[in-house]
Amino acid sequence: EVQLVESGGGAVQAGGSLRLSCATSGISFDAYAIGWFRQAPGKEREAVSCISSSDNRTHYANAVKGRFTVSSDSAKMTVYLQMNSLKPEDTAVYYCAAYSSYVSQTCSTYWILYWGQGTQVTVSS
Repeated sequence: EVQLVESGGGAVQAGGSLRLSCATSGISFDAYAIGWFRQAPGKEREAVSCISSSDNRTHYANAVKGRFTVSSDSAKMTVYLQMNSLKPEDTAVYYCAAYSSYVSQTCSTYWILYWGQGTQVTVSS
Protein backbone atom coordinates (compact mmCIF):
# COMPACT_ATOMS: atom_id res chain seq x y z
CA GLU A 1 0.00 0.00 0.00
CA VAL A 2 1.34 3.39 -1.00
CA GLN A 3 1.36 5.97 1.76
CA LEU A 4 2.51 9.58 1.85
CA VAL A 5 2.29 11.16 5.28
CA GLU A 6 2.88 14.87 5.77
CA SER A 7 3.92 16.44 9.04
CA GLY A 8 5.34 19.72 10.30
CA GLY A 9 2.48 22.07 9.60
CA GLY A 10 1.31 24.61 12.14
CA ALA A 11 0.67 28.25 12.86
CA VAL A 12 3.41 30.87 12.66
CA GLN A 13 3.70 34.60 12.35
CA ALA A 14 4.75 36.29 9.15
CA GLY A 15 8.48 36.03 8.66
CA GLY A 16 8.67 32.73 10.49
CA SER A 17 9.73 29.30 9.28
CA LEU A 18 8.36 25.80 9.13
CA ARG A 19 9.73 22.55 7.78
CA LEU A 20 7.30 20.09 6.28
CA SER A 21 8.13 16.41 5.93
CA CYS A 22 6.62 13.85 3.59
CA ALA A 23 7.35 10.28 4.65
CA THR A 24 6.70 7.78 1.88
CA SER A 25 6.20 4.04 1.91
CA GLY A 26 5.10 1.42 -0.59
CA ILE A 27 6.88 3.02 -3.56
CA SER A 28 10.28 2.69 -5.17
CA PHE A 29 11.46 6.07 -3.99
CA ASP A 30 13.91 6.75 -6.82
CA ALA A 31 11.30 5.89 -9.45
CA TYR A 32 9.07 8.73 -8.35
CA ALA A 33 9.24 12.47 -8.15
CA ILE A 34 7.63 14.06 -5.13
CA GLY A 35 5.81 17.34 -5.25
CA TRP A 36 4.46 19.77 -2.70
CA PHE A 37 1.12 21.36 -3.55
CA ARG A 38 -1.11 23.70 -1.61
CA GLN A 39 -4.72 24.69 -1.59
CA ALA A 40 -6.11 27.77 0.07
CA PRO A 41 -9.85 28.16 0.79
CA GLY A 42 -11.75 28.95 -2.38
CA LYS A 43 -8.72 28.44 -4.59
CA GLU A 44 -7.47 25.68 -6.83
CA ARG A 45 -4.70 23.38 -5.72
CA GLU A 46 -1.38 24.68 -7.01
CA ALA A 47 2.15 23.39 -7.31
CA VAL A 48 4.67 24.75 -4.83
CA SER A 49 7.79 22.68 -5.41
CA CYS A 50 8.83 19.32 -6.80
CA ILE A 51 11.92 17.17 -6.60
CA SER A 52 13.15 14.10 -8.39
CA SER A 53 15.86 12.25 -6.51
CA SER A 54 16.77 10.17 -9.58
CA ASP A 55 18.10 13.20 -11.48
CA ASN A 56 18.24 15.90 -8.77
CA ARG A 57 15.75 18.00 -10.70
CA THR A 58 13.83 20.59 -8.69
CA HIS A 59 11.06 23.02 -9.47
CA TYR A 60 9.72 26.01 -7.57
CA ALA A 61 6.69 28.17 -8.09
CA ASN A 62 7.61 31.80 -8.65
CA ALA A 63 5.76 32.76 -5.48
CA VAL A 64 8.13 30.72 -3.29
CA LYS A 65 11.47 30.99 -5.10
CA GLY A 66 14.19 32.14 -2.75
CA ARG A 67 12.09 31.38 0.34
CA PHE A 68 11.33 27.65 0.12
CA THR A 69 13.81 24.81 -0.34
CA VAL A 70 12.89 21.24 -1.24
CA SER A 71 15.17 18.31 -0.43
CA SER A 72 15.00 14.56 -0.22
CA ASP A 73 16.58 11.80 1.83
CA SER A 74 16.48 8.56 -0.13
CA ALA A 75 17.59 6.47 2.84
CA LYS A 76 14.59 7.71 4.82
CA MET A 77 12.32 7.88 1.75
CA THR A 78 11.33 11.31 2.93
CA VAL A 79 11.03 14.67 1.21
CA TYR A 80 11.26 17.97 3.06
CA LEU A 81 10.05 21.47 2.34
CA GLN A 82 11.86 24.16 4.29
CA MET A 83 9.73 27.28 4.29
CA ASN A 84 11.33 30.54 5.36
CA SER A 85 10.11 34.13 5.37
CA LEU A 86 6.54 32.92 5.43
CA LYS A 87 3.79 35.28 4.35
CA PRO A 88 0.06 35.28 5.13
CA GLU A 89 -0.59 34.33 1.50
CA ASP A 90 1.27 31.06 2.13
CA THR A 91 -1.63 29.97 4.33
CA ALA A 92 -3.08 26.77 2.89
CA VAL A 93 -3.32 23.04 3.29
CA TYR A 94 -0.07 21.59 1.98
CA TYR A 95 -0.08 18.21 0.29
CA CYS A 96 2.73 16.02 -0.86
CA ALA A 97 2.20 13.82 -3.86
CA ALA A 98 4.06 11.29 -5.96
CA TYR A 99 4.34 10.96 -9.73
CA SER A 100 6.54 9.06 -12.12
CA SER A 101 10.08 10.32 -12.48
CA TYR A 102 9.63 9.88 -16.24
CA VAL A 103 7.87 13.24 -16.18
CA SER A 104 10.17 14.85 -13.62
CA GLN A 105 10.55 17.81 -15.97
CA THR A 106 7.06 18.84 -14.86
CA CYS A 107 5.56 19.88 -11.54
CA SER A 108 1.83 19.65 -11.98
CA THR A 109 -1.25 18.10 -10.45
CA TYR A 110 -1.91 16.52 -13.87
CA TRP A 111 0.59 13.69 -13.38
CA ILE A 112 -0.03 12.88 -9.74
CA LEU A 113 -0.53 9.22 -8.89
CA TYR A 114 -0.66 9.37 -5.11
CA TRP A 115 -1.62 12.10 -2.62
CA GLY A 116 -0.98 12.58 1.05
CA GLN A 117 -3.70 13.69 3.44
CA GLY A 118 -2.42 17.25 3.81
CA THR A 119 -1.15 19.42 6.64
CA GLN A 120 -2.39 22.88 7.53
CA VAL A 121 -0.04 25.86 7.42
CA THR A 122 -1.37 29.12 8.83
CA VAL A 123 0.65 32.33 8.67
CA SER A 124 -0.65 35.32 10.59
CA SER A 125 0.29 38.93 9.95
